[in-house]
Amino acid sequence: MKRLFALLAALATVLGLTAAFSSPAVAATGCKVDYTVTSQWTGGFQAGVKITNLGAPVNGWTLAFTMPESGQKVAQGWNATWSQSGSAVTVVGVDWNRSLATGGSADVGFTGTFTGANPKPTAFTLNGVACTGSTEEEPPPGPVDGTPVDINGPLHVCGVNLCNQYNRPVQLRGMSTHGIQWFDACYNTASLDALANDWKSDLLRISMYVQEDGYETDPAGFTNRVNRLVDMAEARGMYALIDFHTLTPGDPNYNLERAKTFFASVAARNAGKKNVIYEITNEPNGVSWSGIKNYAEQVIPVVRAADPDAVVIVGTRGWSSLGVSDGSSESEVVNNPVNATNIMYAFHFYAASHKDNYRATLSRAASRLPLFVTEFGTVSATGGGALDRSSTTAWLDLLDQLKISYANWTYSDADESSAAFRPGTCAGSDYSSSGVLTESGALLKSRISTADSFPTS
Repeated sequence: MKRLFALLAALATVLGLTAAFSSPAVAATGCKVDYTVTSQWTGGFQAGVKITNLGAPVNGWTLAFTMPESGQKVAQGWNATWSQSGSAVTVVGVDWNRSLATGGSADVGFTGTFTGANPKPTAFTLNGVACTGSTEEEPPPGPVDGTPVDINGPLHVCGVNLCNQYNRPVQLRGMSTHGIQWFDACYNTASLDALANDWKSDLLRISMYVQEDGYETDPAGFTNRVNRLVDMAEARGMYALIDFHTLTPGDPNYNLERAKTFFASVAARNAGKKNVIYEITNEPNGVSWSGIKNYAEQVIPVVRAADPDAVVIVGTRGWSSLGVSDGSSESEVVNNPVNATNIMYAFHFYAASHKDNYRATLSRAASRLPLFVTEFGTVSATGGGALDRSSTTAWLDLLDQLKISYANWTYSDADESSAAFRPGTCAGSDYSSSGVLTESGALLKSRISTADSFPTS
């Protein structure tokens, strides 16, 4: 009988069912689940689920858990295949995260609906083994003295992350200028001091329109203005994101020669700096991914010839939506990436217009592609309308969770609700008090000014 029990126990171990045949005193803990509600609104919420395998390596996993008796339902999930029957939820790993080594983890998530209270689900199991374990986790790093550039130094891409000089993932949070041909008065000593010291911004995105009375009207003048803003950001310890702001026409190849001329100049001039990131096309639209890729593979070598180590960001199809706004998805980039290293891909959203399906796309793509939200707004895609606080909060919580860097549109006093300042602010010297901030500006300042806690080891 003892021999039979031993054989059954061995078979159970192979099948991942050790807990069923072991006494509690010797049962191995199979997994740990960290469940976090990242945002909540009336009748709905978004949650992240981190699964850590504490047992033997698995090649294929199924997470199961029970929703509480409060009408909670999964609306849309990502990074796995989600299903629900009654209160029982099943989550199955997909091709890129189905294998989990011992200590390995997978990050999945979902949006859901609920009535009444919104308590945490229970009875998490991984391949049938109860997730009751714990892991020794290092406490999050505390604030480190110094400016963002002082602490992080030159940046690079490692895996799907933006990483610092210590090869640790970092998230930069900052603001984008409006078109410098229209709002040049907003970018001066006082406003950049406020951005660095009061807003505690990590970066300034410098939006240089190519058309619309921009670069094409005065290439030398606009190049010089961009370089001056790079210097001003550097002097305050902020990163400078140089945005070649193509919008109309949407095919970046229309501006291919202008891009080569511009990036050859700014890369040669700024190659010795630690704070420069290059965004080679803003919002491609009306053009295929293959057309964008062709453009990128001609412009990136121009940057690399002068500045071989800098991070380069490539815009994506459908106004930098990874193709979602054109009815496509991130798969076109995943399956046909730009042939270059140390690059990231741009993702843009406007919170009142782009919601769950865009967030699901970003979450899926973040496990396969290095992403940078080089532009987003708290309002509709027109730049106007009311601030959507709940959607904006859901977006920012998700970006924080995934360590995706972002720049908000816009650090300007444009007469539109996406602007951070009330009209007329840039004629004065106050860029921080509640009296000059719009509702959007107040929300962004409160988010950006929290401590960065950049890792240094």
